[in-house]
Amino acid sequence: MDAAPAGLTRLPAPQFVMTAEGDRLATYTWGDETAPTVLCVHGFGSSTRDNWVATGWVRDLLAAGLRVLAVDQRGHGASDKPHAPGSYEMTGLVTDLVTVLDTYLLDSVRYVGYSLGGRVGWQAAVDVPHRIERAVLGGIPDGRPLARMQIAQVKAYLDEGRPVEDEVTRRYISLAERVSSNDLRALVALAEGMRLGDSDPDPASPPTQPVLFATGSEDPILEESRRLASTAPQGTFVEIPGRTHVNAPGSRDFRQAGVAFLRS
Repeated sequence: MDAAPAGLTRLPAPQFVMTAEGDRLATYTWGDETAPTVLCVHGFGSSTRDNWVATGWVRDLLAAGLRVLAVDQRGHGASDKPHAPGSYEMTGLVTDLVTVLDTYLLDSVRYVGYSLGGRVGWQAAVDVPHRIERAVLGGIPDGRPLARMQIAQVKAYLDEGRPVEDEVTRRYISLAERVSSNDLRALVALAEGMRLGDSDPDPASPPTQPVLFATGSEDPILEESRRLASTAPQGTFVEIPGRTHVNAPGSRDFRQAGVAFLRS
C-alpha cells in the first residue's frame, strides 16, 4: 500500500451491531448526521482501517460534505470471525448491511465497496435497491469470488505447516497475513462460504442505480470488470492508472473519481 496521505482521519472506537445469528459487526461513523451518508465496505482480508481510513477515503468523503458509515464485514477487523462456511453466504453478507442500516435508522445510503465489498455492494444494490441510491464498486470481478483459492492447500498449511504450492493461493494468504488481527481460518471459511449458493454477479440482472465501476490498469480482472460495467444501464467505468488489485484503494485518481461520483 502507498504511504498514507497526510491529515488522515482517526479510526474511532467501534460501535457493535448484532446480526440475527448473534455475531457482532464493528461499525464506525464520522461526520454530520444530517449529511448524506456513504456506506463504506472493504475487501477480502482488509478492514475499515486499511481500506478506507489509511488510504484517505474517509478524510476526502468528509471534506466533500458527506457523512461516513463503515463496517468491518464478518470475519474481518473488529467484527466476529465465525469459522463455519455457512456464515459467509452472499445473502448473509447482504443481510448484514441491511441490519447495519436498520440499526442506524437509515432508509438509504450511497455506497462504496472494494473487491469483496464491491461484490456485496452489487448484490445489495440488486436485492434491496431502495436502500442503495448510487454506488462505487471497485475491483469487482464478473466471476465467482475467491474461486481460485485452493482451500485444501490452505487447510494443509494451517493444520500441518505444509507449504502452499499454488501461486494465487499464496497471494491470498499473504494478503490475509499482512493484517495481524486477521483469522486465516475465518477467511478460509469465507472463501468456502462464497461458493455456496449463487454468489456470482449476474450480468443479466445488474444494478439499475447509477454505478461507477473502477479497476486498476494492472489488475488481471480489468477486462472482466469493464464488461460487467457495460451490463449496468447506468454504469460507467474508470480505469485506475498503474494500479493492481491490491494497491488500487490508495490511488488518488480512484478517490477523486469516487468521491465526485458519490457527492453528485
